[in-house]
Amino acid sequence: MIFELLKKYKAPILYIFFGGVTTVINIAVYYVMYYVFRCGNDISNIVSWFITVTAAYVTNKIWVFESRSIAIRTLIHEIITFFGCRIATGVLDFAIMHVGVDMLAYPALPLKIISNVIVIVLNYAASKLIIFKRGN
Repeated sequence: MIFELLKKYKAPILYIFFGGVTTVINIAVYYVMYYVFRCGNDISNIVSWFITVTAAYVTNKIWVFESRSIAIRTLIHEIITFFGCRIATGVLDFAIMHVGVDMLAYPALPLKIISNVIVIVLNYAASKLIIFKRGN
């Protein structure tokens, strides 16, 4: 019974796992950039976003949605739509952080965690319905 559930919900389980990994990467890079290197909020957020999206593409393609195609047309579609959707949710994350931290003076790290939860949900929907849908 448990193995049937794991098989049935493999993609969401792996997405949550790798989403957790990339969220930790995102927050860790942001923390190091913002608190250790004393970079501004915006630079810290951009660097953490870029590293996270690159890691997410690899994990989503290979393990979560098992897109095995290396056909140029498929790769171009996946990369453009993946990064396009991530840019859209990245802009949302950037806006949340900019308004929350720089304008409203909310604490950066708790707000970054909340922002990541919102972004993860939106990214899963985009990956499942647009980017890695079967038949691409």
